[in-house]
Amino acid sequence: MNKQPLRIAIFTALYAPFLSGISIAVHQRVRWLLQQGHEVFLIHPQINDHYPKEVGDRPMLGLDELQSFPKFSAYAYPTKPLFYYKSAPEPLHHRHWSDTKLLQDFQPDVVVVEEATQMRGFYSFFWGGYGRPLGTEYAHKTGTPIVSLFHTDTVAYIQYFLGNSLSSLIRPIIPLIIKRFSEAYDINFFCSKEQLAKYKKMKVQRGVYLPYQGVDCQKFHPRNICHNPIPDDHRPTMLFVGRITPEKNVTQLLDIYPIIAAKIPDIHLVIVGSGSQDEEIRRRAKKFKSGVTVWGESHGTELLGWFARADIFVNPSVTENFCTTNNEALASGTPVVTTFAPSTSEQIFPSVNGFLAEPNNPTDFANKVITILANPDLKEEMSRQTRLSILEFDWSTCMEKLEEKLYQLVQASKPLEVLPISSLDSEKKPVVSNILW
Repeated sequence: MNKQPLRIAIFTALYAPFLSGISIAVHQRVRWLLQQGHEVFLIHPQINDHYPKEVGDRPMLGLDELQSFPKFSAYAYPTKPLFYYKSAPEPLHHRHWSDTKLLQDFQPDVVVVEEATQMRGFYSFFWGGYGRPLGTEYAHKTGTPIVSLFHTDTVAYIQYFLGNSLSSLIRPIIPLIIKRFSEAYDINFFCSKEQLAKYKKMKVQRGVYLPYQGVDCQKFHPRNICHNPIPDDHRPTMLFVGRITPEKNVTQLLDIYPIIAAKIPDIHLVIVGSGSQDEEIRRRAKKFKSGVTVWGESHGTELLGWFARADIFVNPSVTENFCTTNNEALASGTPVVTTFAPSTSEQIFPSVNGFLAEPNNPTDFANKVITILANPDLKEEMSRQTRLSILEFDWSTCMEKLEEKLYQLVQASKPLEVLPISSLDSEKKPVVSNILW
């Protein structure tokens, strides 16, 4: 198989300074590919004056770190804030910019679309977005292989925000939408076996499991306790890191806290992050005085210190898909209590590296936390096991698997005749290969 460096175009719905696990993962992915000698063209959301000032001021790793690589280039596509979450971007319609023109100029060997559902308009229920699947027009016309990476359980988000009644009305058409959407790509990679199984039932096409979503086990490590943000506080610390938004169920932590505090009076809940529910969380946290700290955003070594410092990591969200912060906690040697969600059973092994609680059941969740914190021997054993449980998802290991799949796709497309774009408007894209599924 040809191992010459590839020309890789990557579209992403999220990137720094927009804060999310996807933004961080895309940055790590691009940096790793550049380090291997590949040429990468990153097409990412533009930051503009329509977003809160604090978004643009975030000290996140981003384009500045990648500019030193001679094989890196980027394009910031025009965006507007999502109508229900002003700190997240949505691409403007294809009338305002052309993904096809960008790819014609770059001429990639392979196209990767990260979080294609958001870019297409799923997150705004098709009231916005680009209006068509990213990269597919160029790929169909040139025979260039194109893949999508599924990050978010979009259907779970739709159900969460619409509620059961409205969701039931659109449920019959969801498989039709997913089938048509997924047919646009040669491969739809899922980093969770459970999520893939769920979407196969909803008629996803060409869905393949690939553990492309890892964690930097050298960066996230128990030794980061040296960066302890609260060195003089010896209370047991229960940590949450993530967006403070409805889909993350952060308000539920304030229902869970008093149940735990009744058994462990000195428990300290620390909420790290920001989002649309900031004010509500801070208002409710005042009731518990110093028992609950709403820290705000954290970056760099301070964030690494939080993960290593915590006695337990808590995540009440029911919409996670191989959650990044769960992985970061595990790599840092911190046991995790989270809820049953599409992929948490692939991360958390009960009584080994944490516990899985019933969704939206504060009492069950609290009892799982108490079981760990009230049993020093169990907590110590879990702390030993957490890092071991996540090492197979070390970032380099995951990226090598993705790289190999990209090589396979490019190699399989070589014999195909590439015709001029102008002559192929009515042509169907040739099937690249079925070797991956």
